[in-house]
Amino acid sequence: MSARILVVDDEPQIRRVMKHTLAAQSYLVTEARSGEQALEKLRVQKQDLVLLDVNMPGMGGLETCRAIRSDSDVAVIMLTVRNTDKDKVEALDAGADDYVTKPFSTPELLARIRAALRRTPLTPFIGPQRMTLDAVEIDFQTRRVDVAGRQARLTPKEFELLRYMVTHPNQALAHRELLQSVWGQEYGDEVEYLRVFVNQLRKKIEPDPSSPRYLLTEPWVGYRFQLPKRP
Repeated sequence: MSARILVVDDEPQIRRVMKHTLAAQSYLVTEARSGEQALEKLRVQKQDLVLLDVNMPGMGGLETCRAIRSDSDVAVIMLTVRNTDKDKVEALDAGADDYVTKPFSTPELLARIRAALRRTPLTPFIGPQRMTLDAVEIDFQTRRVDVAGRQARLTPKEFELLRYMVTHPNQALAHRELLQSVWGQEYGDEVEYLRVFVNQLRKKIEPDPSSPRYLLTEPWVGYRFQLPKRP
């Protein structure tokens, strides 16, 4: 079944080009000209991915993304003419799965869409179906994470990153390995993605995010998931 994609941009010509490009790839495309209209359309019909322009009048892309993330795990790719690390971090911190800078090539955009839509792990899962880490319960089958008895809402990419790290415990995992295992082989240099996503995961599962117990930084290398020591 074809994926449903919501294109959100205030420029009619851009929406028209994007709709033609995506429809040619058999995606089912819906359009929205504003953040407010995008939220309304998401309430009416489930979407698999949102292509969201950052710079829009009224409710901007970042605010729209935060509103989407408040109750949905739909994949979100932000589109913008800005290309600084600060802009990328802001987009990812707002809840985007990925970030594409205008102007972009059609093959690049389609590759990013495929990566964002990917819901199955890129690496085969080997290990238990459930894992308990002190107050954290992870159910790999239902993709549910509970912390101290309450569900922690993780985006698909957050869950895949956590899954990969948890199933490779006590190992220094390089930035490139994590990016290619979770986002895809075309990734590898987007270190800021990991910094944002690890920080978000720390806020959701760590007892004290400022002094992490599980998700540890390996300076100049990457990250490591530290299994709690048993008495």
